[in-house]
Amino acid sequence: MDRSKNAALVDKNDTPDASTILNLLSDSVLAVGEDRTIRYVNYAAEQMFGMGAHHLVGRALDEFISPDNPLFFIIDKSRSESASYSERSVRLDGPRLSERDVSVQVEPWFDGIGTVVVSLHEQTLAQHIDRQLVHRGAARSVTAMASMLAHEVKNPLSGIRGAAQLLEDGVDDAGRELTQLICDEADRIVALVNRMEAFSDERLPERSAVNIHEVLDRVQKIAENGFGRSVTFTASYDPSLPMVHGNRDQLVQIFLNLIKNASEAVPANDGEITLETRYRHGLRLTIPGSGERVDLPIEITVRDNGPGVPEDVQPFLFDPFVTTKKNGTGLGLALVAKLVGDHGGVIDLENDERGAAFKVMLPVDLSPEGRSQ
Repeated sequence: MDRSKNAALVDKNDTPDASTILNLLSDSVLAVGEDRTIRYVNYAAEQMFGMGAHHLVGRALDEFISPDNPLFFIIDKSRSESASYSERSVRLDGPRLSERDVSVQVEPWFDGIGTVVVSLHEQTLAQHIDRQLVHRGAARSVTAMASMLAHEVKNPLSGIRGAAQLLEDGVDDAGRELTQLICDEADRIVALVNRMEAFSDERLPERSAVNIHEVLDRVQKIAENGFGRSVTFTASYDPSLPMVHGNRDQLVQIFLNLIKNASEAVPANDGEITLETRYRHGLRLTIPGSGERVDLPIEITVRDNGPGVPEDVQPFLFDPFVTTKKNGTGLGLALVAKLVGDHGGVIDLENDERGAAFKVMLPVDLSPEGRSQ
């Protein structure tokens, strides 16, 4: 559904059409009758339920949301008491709706037949921005640390490794084993510092129009011929998706890291990774230092059927040195968060019983090159 088609052209002295105004909101708005019948939905509600108004209006809301969901208690209370009610952190779920946390506002309509107006605000939209600021702050901390380590750690380690190699010629087998251990550990620390130096590059990437599906296809081929050889990949792409405003090489690195993490999380047998793209309205982010607000409508999801991310780790998942892997460094997702942030985008995790889904939201390329492709 094209939102622009809803925008009525009105004279400045005319009263704007109420439906047009509601369709411009990013919150889902529904009118629900006394028998739970849906009487009206705005554009955002159509997006939430994944179907048009002609499929939703006239059908019972509990066909789409579980009948025992707390939402219906709030609706019934508002109707019976003819009062406004709101609730935060209500989890919506149902046979035709993926789980999501929302804030609920219910208002009685007073139309004489028990209709109420329900407004649903997806909390993740606000949380995306808050989490992104945290991720960028964490990346800046690693940037400073990486610069310090490059000078204060790598140089002394080179001397230590060189001294160990000189000692190796004059010791017995037991001593040679120890000098080799020193060399190996020095190399391991240098490799870790080298990975952290990726954070010290504060230059914003050169960006242009990028076909995100070509990026994902390339990364999938790399995975299928390497670390993801035993994994089943499924692609669900929106063929009409516009070009991303991004840096192709860095986008490859972002999704290569995400898909590698997913391939390590799935079961050894029957591992599945799904790559999804879609156009999503409603999320905007302020670019630090400029005050400019950009739309982030291009959503790319990397979903796996693994056990998911433990709840106690989720708030810190994009922080440096946080990892659920036995031998992980905890820098992969922190670097992904930095690169996504450098693109002016947002990354977030949705975690449920089906596994983990990393969602990356990126801006559209508005240049003539991007529009012509």
